[in-house]
Amino acid sequence: MWMHIGIKDLIDILLVALFLYQTYRLMKGTGTAAIFSGVVSFIIVWILVSQVLEMRLMGAILDKFISVGFIVLIILFQDEIRRFLLALGSHRGWKFISKIFSKKTNRDNENEHRYVTPVALACMNMARRKTGALIVVQRDMDLSIYEHTGEMFNADVNARLIENIFFKNSPLHDGAMIIADNRIKAAACILPVAQNAVIPKELGLRHRSGLGMSMETDALVVIVSEERGKISVAHKGKLAIHVTAEELQQLLSGEREVANLC
Repeated sequence: MWMHIGIKDLIDILLVALFLYQTYRLMKGTGTAAIFSGVVSFIIVWILVSQVLEMRLMGAILDKFISVGFIVLIILFQDEIRRFLLALGSHRGWKFISKIFSKKTNRDNENEHRYVTPVALACMNMARRKTGALIVVQRDMDLSIYEHTGEMFNADVNARLIENIFFKNSPLHDGAMIIADNRIKAAACILPVAQNAVIPKELGLRHRSGLGMSMETDALVVIVSEERGKISVAHKGKLAIHVTAEELQQLLSGEREVANLC
C-alpha cells in the first residue's frame, strides 16, 4: 500500500491537514467549532458510505446533500469566509518575500513607528483623566471594512487630536479609532464584540470590543478604561491589563508580545 504513495500524495495530505487545522482555529475563535466538527463528521460518513462501503442508495442520498451543502456552508459561514478571504488577501502570508526584495534603512524603520509616541502619550493622558478610548492599530491585515463603519479621516497621528476625539463631549468619542500607515484613518468605528471570551466582570463592552477585534484580525488594540483609568492591550485574542507606559510603547512598536490571557 505504501509503495503507491508518492511525494505528491504526502504533500496533498499535509496541505489538506493544514487547511483543516487553520479552518478549525478560525471557527474556534468565533464559537462555531461545533458546526465545523459536524460538517467534517458528515463528510467522513459520506466518504465511508459512498467510496469505501459503496452503498448505492445511501450514497445517492448523501450525494444530494453534498451537492447543495456548498451553498448551505456559504450561508452558515459567510462572516468566517469573509474574514478568511480578508486574511488571505493581506500581505501577511507573503511578508518574507517583501523582506527579501526590499532593503529597509534605519530611517524607514523609524518612520514606520512614528505613531508609537503620540499614541502612548495620548493614552497615558486619557488614563490619568479617566477618559475612555479604543484605538486600533493596523498590522498586516487590511481594516478598510471596519473603517467604513465610522467617520473617515486622513490625519497625522497627533496626541492632542486623539485626546480631542475621545473627549467626553466630542461626537466621535463613542466607538474606535483606526490607525494605519502612520495616519488616523477613521473614528467612531464599530468593532466586533467577543461573545464567548471569558474576561473579568469589571471589564466592560469597550474591552470586549477590543478583544473581539484582536480575535478577528491581527490588529493591536489599545483600550483605556473610563471607570478605572487603566490601559489594556489586546492582540491575537489575548488581553493584557494594567499596562504601563513603557510596556505600551514596547507593544506598539512590536518589541513585545501580549502575554497574559484573560
